[in-house]
Amino acid sequence: MALFQKRGTDESLPRSDRGRGSLDDYAFDLLPRNARITMTLAASDPYQDELRAVLEAGDEELETAVPARTLEQERVDAPIEVRLFTGRRVSGVVGMIPRGLESVIDETLRRLEDRGDKPRIPVRITGRDGAHRVELLMGRTR
Repeated sequence: MALFQKRGTDESLPRSDRGRGSLDDYAFDLLPRNARITMTLAASDPYQDELRAVLEAGDEELETAVPARTLEQERVDAPIEVRLFTGRRVSGVVGMIPRGLESVIDETLRRLEDRGDKPRIPVRITGRDGAHRVELLMGRTR
């Protein structure tokens, strides 16, 4: 047994597809500490075809399209699925919010809505580990 275990990681996913992000990147009110903070989605491997289709469409401005969680999803702590809004359409699922960071996403979307902005987080698709990964540009939501 490790003395300092990683919290919130989903050990059922391959190491390269567990996502990246840390609560340490956020202040007490879950506001990103700076404009460079990103979060990489987990479980993107099964959705590589969808990510390729989004990239081939050539849309410059990509944003998340995260539906509000139902009470049942909250009760069982279901993973948050992420889709992309390309400006013309909403894609299929492209990944999940990494475990332990669901509250950051919920609070960010709530904060954007309260400000009168669209509840969407800017996104960048990168190629990493021979596959496409989705990075949420959390720092831009400050």
